[in-house]
Formats: sequence, C-alpha cells, structure tokens
Amino acid sequence: MTTLLTADGVSRSFDQPVLRDICLELRAGELVTLVGRSGSGKSALLAVLAGFDEPDAGSVTVTGSHGGGPPPWSAMAVLPQSFGLLDELTLEENVASPMLFGGGPVDEAMARAADLLTRLDIGPLARRYPGEVSVGQRQRVALGRAVAGRPKVLLADEPTAHLDHATIQLAVRLLLDFVAEGSACLVATHDPAITTQAHRRLELVDGQIRQ
Repeated sequence: MTTLLTADGVSRSFDQPVLRDICLELRAGELVTLVGRSGSGKSALLAVLAGFDEPDAGSVTVTGSHGGGPPPWSAMAVLPQSFGLLDELTLEENVASPMLFGGGPVDEAMARAADLLTRLDIGPLARRYPGEVSVGQRQRVALGRAVAGRPKVLLADEPTAHLDHATIQLAVRLLLDFVAEGSACLVATHDPAITTQAHRRLELVDGQIRQ
C-alpha cells in the first residue's frame, strides 16, 4: 500500500516531554485509531502531524504537500474537537467549503455536500446554520466537511464524542468508505465502536507509540 504520511523520530516537549521519538506511517486504504489516556498527547501528536505545531526533533512528510506550514486541504484535512464550522454558512455550504474554496465547480460541490449530509442522516437540515442545530449534528457536519474534498489524509480528534450509537455507526461507515477510495485516516479516540472496526490500532503511552 502507498504511504501517504510518515512521521520520523518526532519529539515534542512543553513543560515536560510529551512526544518521544514517534515513528509511524499512514497508508492508503487504512483507518487507524490512536488511543491513550486523557493527557497522553494524542491531540499534541495530531497538531504536529497536521503542521499546526513544530516538533522539537524529527520530521513529518505528507504526500501532496510542498514547503512549510500546514498541508493544503487536497493533501490533508483535519477534524478538530472544536469542529471549526463557519457560523455564517449553512450546513450544506460548510460541507462544500473545501471544494468551493479550492475553486471547484459549485454544482458538484453542493451535490456532494447534499449526499454526505444525507448519508449522515441530516439531509433535511442542509439549509440551517450551525447555531440552529445540536452539538451532535454539528459534529456530523464537520465530519462531512472533512471528507468532502477527498483529501489524501484525514486527521480526526474524537470525531464521535457527541454521537449516539446509531450515528456513530454512520460515521464509522463514512470513514471506512472514505479510506476505501485510497485515502488514509488517523482517529484519536476513546470509542471502541471505532477501534474495533479500524484496520490498525496505535496506543500512545508515555509519549511513545505502541502498535
């Protein structure tokens, strides 16, 4: 399988070491979970992999990324715990935004957004705004936006934290279909519904990765 992201010897310290000599690969077609106790450094690792934070040592390489700073959306999408939706856009426009901001055809972008919202069981809410729907519905919108542009790599931080069992299954199915198209996804999670269906499980313990 093609390697889409490589972390080589990544270390990061704040008041104390958080990440220690992290080495990992994400390959096309893989849904990989990252587990570990709260405060173990999962979010810190995602931030470094996404290019939002600089490691103290080591390097991160992402297919389709050139130069410094975060990779473009076509190479990598990030789903943060805060969702990061734009309040002035409808749910449908939020999902379509990676394609629209990238200059893609409007009709295609809106059609894909509508399809993703339907698959996440919130199609009838497409014209509403983020402030008009529940936290769980906003989380599903953020997930739809993350996969909408078909990035090579998706990094997701607790993407099912606000979902019930039925909608968690919808989210996992969407992620499995996403990687089946040739992308890779790393999910930081405590949710066994994801870890039991993922292709690989990584555990972060004392700042180091265990397979």
